[in-house]
Amino acid sequence: MNFVDPTREAFGAFRNLPDDGPVNMLNLIRLRERAAYEDGRAATGREAYGTYGRESGPVFRRLGGRIVWSGAFSLMLIGPADEAWDICFIAEYPSAAAFIDMVKDADYRRAVVHRTAAVADSRLIRLSPKPVGGAFGQ
Repeated sequence: MNFVDPTREAFGAFRNLPDDGPVNMLNLIRLRERAAYEDGRAATGREAYGTYGRESGPVFRRLGGRIVWSGAFSLMLIGPADEAWDICFIAEYPSAAAFIDMVKDADYRRAVVHRTAAVADSRLIRLSPKPVGGAFGQ
């Protein structure tokens, strides 16, 4: 099963969590080779995702969002061998409300068409930032 957009239930659960500070969102993205636009326009998945980034970026930044980590996928050491990701990053929002405001924004909603066309599969995981420790599990 592939995952592109949150379910209504998952988004409701997101909204019901405490909103007591910054929220980090781990994004793992697998792109389609060819974007799947409903209107049939031609683009690669990478091109469509790039358009999504350019068009949604101003909304993301206006609401206080920033990319706090980005990396290139190299190898699945533990986990399903068929799960390889084209794009991996952590976006930070000042609050869960800022993320919700982004999703509701009219400019963002127009941009998300490109994300939907670009993405074959994804994982979006909400994280609560913690101080960095000196050992595992801290």
